[in-house]
Amino acid sequence: MAVTSQTAANARVVEDAVQLACRAPSYHNSQPWRWVITPDGVQLFVDTDRLVATDTGGRQAVISCGAALDHFRVAAAAAGFRTTVHRYPDPGDHLHVATITLAPADTVTAFQRRQADAILARRTDRLPMAAPADPATYDLLLDTAYDPDATAVDVIDPADRPTVADAAQLTEALRLYDSAYHHEIGWWTSPFEVTDGIPHSSLVSAAEADRVDVGRNFPVTQHAERRRHIPEDQAGLVVISAPEDTRLDMLRCGERLSSLLLDATMAGLSSCTLSHLTEVPATRDIVGGLVNRAHPQIVVRIGLASELDDVPPPTPRRPLGEVLHVRI
Repeated sequence: MAVTSQTAANARVVEDAVQLACRAPSYHNSQPWRWVITPDGVQLFVDTDRLVATDTGGRQAVISCGAALDHFRVAAAAAGFRTTVHRYPDPGDHLHVATITLAPADTVTAFQRRQADAILARRTDRLPMAAPADPATYDLLLDTAYDPDATAVDVIDPADRPTVADAAQLTEALRLYDSAYHHEIGWWTSPFEVTDGIPHSSLVSAAEADRVDVGRNFPVTQHAERRRHIPEDQAGLVVISAPEDTRLDMLRCGERLSSLLLDATMAGLSSCTLSHLTEVPATRDIVGGLVNRAHPQIVVRIGLASELDDVPPPTPRRPLGEVLHVRI
């Protein structure tokens, strides 16, 4: 079946896949993506109206779009479709990050369904976490089918954690008088009923933040202190790096981030992306030195949360009509 008739006849499938794709994590939940259905397939663009000013060069926006791209692939597979992705199809248009075509798949596996379910189950967890009971858990998460030439994934040695904590403090010190940065943090965490940003239900209290030594400093809330049985964060720190700093490299790292987060969710683990450690050149160099990589893109905390925890509501997302358009 031709791509044109396939995408037209299965518009609902594409809509559902985009809706799941938009559950991907993004910088301050800015959701910097725009999807367009055309006769050539499903197009993914960086939405320039959603760029965060302090995301210099748009690196975090591209990583976010990469995560959404991989979420789309997972959602389509669970719906019975194979996807072919052409990344940056127009060399002259750096906002057009991908063209995706779909074709019916022969089967849908239980694993593919579980991956799609993990999209809805995943939450960004800023609370302190326990270490997984089995130390080999991280090895299993990293040993997934992915192009090793496109990204590198490393676990920071626990002995180096104090260095990472120092780097986190350095990022705050370097931005102490950066009014634009603090204004944006305040904007994206403002307690209003919106469809983007970080709601207060996803933030932590001052006491909780004190027990996570590598977290970003967000405005604190008045939550009663949770997970008191974890006196300090014991989550593993995973670094996703790229061969270079091209947009394609960043996009690939976003895809790898999606894969890592969904694998962790399926393994019963919690996760939290830490982009602040790679936003400032000085701290990015520190992180890269710890894993012997020149171009670290993002750090992820992965650990164990109590099964008795209250599950916070999902963070808000923009309506489908704002992010998906049809041009057939």
